Amino acid sequence: MTPEEYCQQKAAQSGSSFYYSFLFLPPPRRRAITALYAFCREVDDVVDECHDAQIAATKLAWWRQELARLYAGTPEHPVTRALQPVLAEFDLPQEQLLEIIDGMEMDLRQSRYLDFKALSLYCYRVASVVGLLAAEIFGYTDRRTLKYAHDLGMAFQLTNIIRDVGEDARRGRIYLPIDELQRFGVPAADILNARESDNFRQLMAFQIERAEHYYRQAMEALPAVDRKAQRPGLVMAAIYRTLLDEIQRDGCRVLTQRTSLPPLRKLWIAWRTWVKG
Repeated sequence: MTPEEYCQQKAAQSGSSFYYSFLFLPPPRRRAITALYAFCREVDDVVDECHDAQIAATKLAWWRQELARLYAGTPEHPVTRALQPVLAEFDLPQEQLLEIIDGMEMDLRQSRYLDFKALSLYCYRVASVVGLLAAEIFGYTDRRTLKYAHDLGMAFQLTNIIRDVGEDARRGRIYLPIDELQRFGVPAADILNARESDNFRQLMAFQIERAEHYYRQAMEALPAVDRKAQRPGLVMAAIYRTLLDEIQRDGCRVLTQRTSLPPLRKLWIAWRTWVKG
């Protein structure tokens, strides 16, 4: 299996909506974004699948060393070997790839966030940085596109947090800010024990509105000149906003179920959005 095939398999097996946003790209950019996505999956899986925090930290330290090897021209892992030619073609700063690992390490150190400012740093590292790197791969001419990429990354991560409240709680994690739980009168124990209430639904409506705010802000920031190049992000936004609508329509029952869209529906949304441009 070649490094490119490894990354393609990693992306396809994830079932992520991101995969559908890559499908219509020309081959060089598709290979590049697939390699970047595979890197993100690898470091994310370290935290999600390794139950010993010390072992997970050791594995993330290895990935830091592997990035150093990548930028020195001697990568060992299939993902970084796939990324090597990408570095020559696109401007992907090592510091930003390291920041993604910084975000994963936050999951090893904390399972609660005091306020949205603290959560924003996490979202920036694990999602907005990915958006900025993706913008480089997709191409842009106006630097305002980077503001769009940053805000879209925030919107995606906030959507993930909303969708995964119950799943994260079963792992002992709550990403909803503590001060907002208090403001809406939702004890952490209610989330950890999957107890729904009107207060919880109001809290989730607030979270959904904030995510929508970031989607709107991103779309307003995207310059018309770069809209065509950045279509993969628009595809993702269309899929994720549809997901948010489904969660809201279902009464925000995220404590007991994980809402998702069928692959065929994602493909239809992706094609429709791509054609519309």
